[in-house]
Amino acid sequence: MVRWLQHYDSSSLFNDLMAGIVVAILIIPQGMAYALLAGMPAEYGLYASMLPLFCYALLGSSRSLAVGPVAIASLMVTSALSEFAAPGSAAYIQAAINLALLVGLFLFLMHLLKLGSIVNFMSHSVISGFTSAAAVIIALSQLKHLLGLEIERGDFLASLTQTANTLPNSDADTLLVGISSIMVLLITKKPLCCLLKRAAAPSWLAEAVCKGGPMFAIIAGMVLVTWLDSASVAIVGEIPSGIPALSLNFINPTLWQDLWMPALLIALIGYVESVSVGTALASKRRERIDPNRELLALGAANIGAAVSGTFPVAGGFGRSMVNFSAGAQTTIASLITAVLVALVVAFFTPLLTNLPTATLAAIILLAVLPLIDISSLRQAWRYNKGDALTLVATFIAVLLLGVELGIVLGIALSIAILLKRTSQPHIAIIGRVGASEHFRNIERHDVSTHPDILILRVDESLFFANTRYVEQFILAHIAQHPNIRHTLINCAAVNDIDASALETLENLSHQLHSEGICLHFSEIKGPVMDRLERVKFADHLACGEIFFTTDEGVRQLETQC
Repeated sequence: MVRWLQHYDSSSLFNDLMAGIVVAILIIPQGMAYALLAGMPAEYGLYASMLPLFCYALLGSSRSLAVGPVAIASLMVTSALSEFAAPGSAAYIQAAINLALLVGLFLFLMHLLKLGSIVNFMSHSVISGFTSAAAVIIALSQLKHLLGLEIERGDFLASLTQTANTLPNSDADTLLVGISSIMVLLITKKPLCCLLKRAAAPSWLAEAVCKGGPMFAIIAGMVLVTWLDSASVAIVGEIPSGIPALSLNFINPTLWQDLWMPALLIALIGYVESVSVGTALASKRRERIDPNRELLALGAANIGAAVSGTFPVAGGFGRSMVNFSAGAQTTIASLITAVLVALVVAFFTPLLTNLPTATLAAIILLAVLPLIDISSLRQAWRYNKGDALTLVATFIAVLLLGVELGIVLGIALSIAILLKRTSQPHIAIIGRVGASEHFRNIERHDVSTHPDILILRVDESLFFANTRYVEQFILAHIAQHPNIRHTLINCAAVNDIDASALETLENLSHQLHSEGICLHFSEIKGPVMDRLERVKFADHLACGEIFFTTDEGVRQLETQC
């Protein structure tokens, strides 16, 4: 934050103030909704929107990332804690607070180990499959609030069956409130927003109205509940006033042995989501964020959540986009948001007593439906069937087996496919393009080859898992073409050769030599060649040689045939 304040001026303050107000308008209803999704009382969503924002604002490297309660993390909290205690109970709340602490500690540990690049090891297919499945689960979980149904908590299939069976029992008044809330959200998001822009309304006013749909929905919902005066419409009820006291009395190490795995997964998923959003927004300003610093800032935010007695937080995509589009220049916008939420918690919570849970369900529903990413599946299917398989498998696993196990299986499948790809690298038999010095795949280009020379290109580094495959490929081809006297491996795509691969290549050279065939290499990269020279690899090649270019090698070998 200090480096941003060096050039801070009144214009930046105004932009941050407007962004802070707009995000506060969004985060108050959204935070309460996500608290209910996490199995917590509604006020805990407001608690999660104060101190965590302060912590991130002081340490974060993203100007626009808005930290607080998010849908995915809230779902993972419910999934992790439902088996320990009843949602909303004192034991459940204590477990959620300990979960936030563990998430923060894991993020701190990753910061100390400088594991910011861990985001690169979570494939897009796994994240997309998990996010889409989580959105489906969240949407299904909110239907009971939207329709006024009594449905017991259970797995996805059980909840789906119960929802279908009890659908005829939907409460008319609750359904009216829910549909009205959805209509308000849709109208403010598109038609009203477009109308204000066409009317040349001030940008700050148009932005506040366009992004303030959840707040308008809450007002409309409370007005409708008062007008209906129906006992069947569930409301949030009395919300305690006052800012929560900071405390460490919640710490319960006996819970940690059961919570460490979901805490680790929440830390990873929350970090990946936050960094992805932060990077996307930073690129719009031609800036960069510091992944390791984000680990520190998000860790501090979750420690702040635990100390203030609430559940885990992360950077939210929707709020961050609102923060960016509303003109946030620095993280001071988040400080302003936190102060406004604190004012609401301190003085205005009685106004939210008649807030219908159907309205909060509508807010969640419209927030998560865009997360169902069908386009990624279509693109993955066209581009790479393995990635599409990972996405679909993760999606199904999360739905049927639960969030934690689904993510683990998705990551495991992603790693398995990666290992399969690297253990069976693409190998192309290549030939000369015309009279040039270029060599290309004989299956893709019109090239010339010499009947006594096998030239191939391995498009992968050589290591213990794939050299047997390369060896078998060469031996199989030679068995089908007994006239071959020279085999030349183009190493232009080989970035590394490990000790196992080195031994395999030496053995292959001697095996081929015993059959009257010489094994040669060309275009070995400098760092790889340096290591080969240290072990005098060329001296172990029997009759083989190492050529600077493939063209040089082929011309010399052609004179020997």
